[in-house]
Amino acid sequence: QVQLVESGGGSVQDGGSLRLSCAFSVDRHKTNCVAWFRQRPGQEREGLAVIDLGGGAETYIDSVKGRFTISRDNAKNRLYLQLNSLKTEDTAMYYCAKDNVSGPRGQGTQVTVS
Repeated sequence: QVQLVESGGGSVQDGGSLRLSCAFSVDRHKTNCVAWFRQRPGQEREGLAVIDLGGGAETYIDSVKGRFTISRDNAKNRLYLQLNSLKTEDTAMYYCAKDNVSGPRGQGTQVTVS
């Protein structure tokens, strides 16, 4: 059974930082990657970053490169997203997902930048 639970969101000022966490429970034999994406009201999901659970390779969309960092702790079954230099346009619900943005996801954690 796949379970993902996000935490760490909150309200910050422009330029601030947050660290999101995702506790995940997945079948490692059937899961290569976990991802972070966000969704604003009325908009489609926007994939942000993906990390390979084995080798640790990271992939980011251009708009967050240098500001966001994805990491994982396989021993703790934890996925992280460090958000730095936050902008108002980063305001959204943030989710972690198995494999990609279309995969099973958690309930999300809200990030508000003002």
